[in-house]
Amino acid sequence: MTHPVNETDRRQWTLHRSAARHAAERPGHPAVVCEGRTTTYAELDDRSTRAAHALRAAGIGRGARVAYFGRESEHYYLAVLACAKTGAVLVPVNWRLTPGEVTHILRDSGARLVFVDERFGRTAEQALACLPGVTRVPLTGPGGLAGWYEGHPGTPLDPGTGPDDAVVQVYTSGTTGLPKGAVLAHRSFFTLPHALREAGSDWLDWRPDDVALISLPGFGIAGIGWFLHTFNAGGTNVVMGMFTPGEAVRLIAEHRVTTTFIAPAMLQMMLDEPAAGPAAFASLRKVAYGAAPISETLLCRCLKMLPCELAQIYASTETGSVAVCLPPEAHRPGTTMLRSVGRVCPGNEIRVTGPDGHDLPPGEIGEVRVRTPAHMLGYWNLPDATAAALDDGWLRMGDAGYLDADGYLFLCDRINDTIIVGGQNIYPAEVEKELSDHPDVVEAAVVGLPDRYWGDQAHACVVLRPGSTARPRDLMRFLRGRIADYKIPEVYHVVGALPHNPAGKVLRREVRETLLAGVTQPAGPGLPATGPATPAVAAARP
Repeated sequence: MTHPVNETDRRQWTLHRSAARHAAERPGHPAVVCEGRTTTYAELDDRSTRAAHALRAAGIGRGARVAYFGRESEHYYLAVLACAKTGAVLVPVNWRLTPGEVTHILRDSGARLVFVDERFGRTAEQALACLPGVTRVPLTGPGGLAGWYEGHPGTPLDPGTGPDDAVVQVYTSGTTGLPKGAVLAHRSFFTLPHALREAGSDWLDWRPDDVALISLPGFGIAGIGWFLHTFNAGGTNVVMGMFTPGEAVRLIAEHRVTTTFIAPAMLQMMLDEPAAGPAAFASLRKVAYGAAPISETLLCRCLKMLPCELAQIYASTETGSVAVCLPPEAHRPGTTMLRSVGRVCPGNEIRVTGPDGHDLPPGEIGEVRVRTPAHMLGYWNLPDATAAALDDGWLRMGDAGYLDADGYLFLCDRINDTIIVGGQNIYPAEVEKELSDHPDVVEAAVVGLPDRYWGDQAHACVVLRPGSTARPRDLMRFLRGRIADYKIPEVYHVVGALPHNPAGKVLRREVRETLLAGVTQPAGPGLPATGPATPAVAAARP
């Protein structure tokens, strides 16, 4: 049972108070290590305070949006804290997006200033071309971030904000494919560790002596969440600007990394590295993974090569933190628990409901709903979408699943059809819209099929106009520059028609089931193929 939170303690649940506390108690302890550079807690606190004064001087105050467009580094987390110290809200932008996609996020958020990694300067320039009121601050080089805040005082600021005030706005997409800004409060990064401690649970934990490897992008909740949980505990974060398996193995061994959060596909790539092995991973005490379940084959490899505990995480941007966890003791080969995503974390609640919204008994499949104190404040400027996602405090997860008699959650399918490739979300409606803009495409459906390496693989089923000579390579080239490269499907199936419901909506689930039945077999009436023997045409990503 989780005990009520002491209100005096709860008032400390803000990132700016956490930064000040660590700067006072462990000033010389490394806070961030990135590409050979080490930033202590005292340095991070002082620099972020000066940057906060610079934001104030630029007219950025409480509630204003500030964007960050670049890879993860000490600069990113400095920006997070600077915003926290002014009461502003940081909007991290996926650096893999196209200029048009970046423009939409900047315009939708109303960001008045954007920190830009100069590696993506051209994309930023194109994105900002139609947003003349947005100030651009480069991270490095002449006139960079350090020069921008140089000369501003290091005196503490009081933003007047508390645990329930907004601090980060993370963009995600729903089934419509339109990016939505999920607004997260300071409390999102404090409630779970508190509840776990109060319950005496060590499924997940963050300690002052931890060294965490941050390998997932900070523009998503997984990357920024694992960093901030470690930061709030006073640990050290070893940050990767971009994940490569060999570098991840090297950093774990060199910095004696103790914890990390990673996607199974990335974990498999690391285990395939020549330098991987018990010696390289000797310092690890806990590895958490998410975005996909772990296969028994991969689990056996992990148990052999990783001298540590494993924990699976089920969460979303909207939950703000971990909702459900498969604890270390359930990670045993042969157990049916490996097919589940775990049990609800302390402090959270879970339900599986039918179409009428009433709870279903164990074993019956329905919609998964979670109630957690870490949940988002709402979608930015989208009250209807917020009301649909947050039903009386219960988050609708968009997943179909069931609970067993012991409270373990088993997922059956993703209601919202999201495709997850190596931990990255792809939203079919967005890709389908762009494909349908091709002059030879009548209609398109994009689905994910299981891939042993990446978790999912994106497949596009397209209906072409009569007489069209378009090939998969032509469709891939058409998509380049319209959407981010990782969203472009790798496999294309040219079909005569797609299945629809009575309202005319494409039935993606039927498309997926037909493909799973075997793409080399003759397609059924709902998914006929063009050509006598080749219903599927495969193409490699350029």
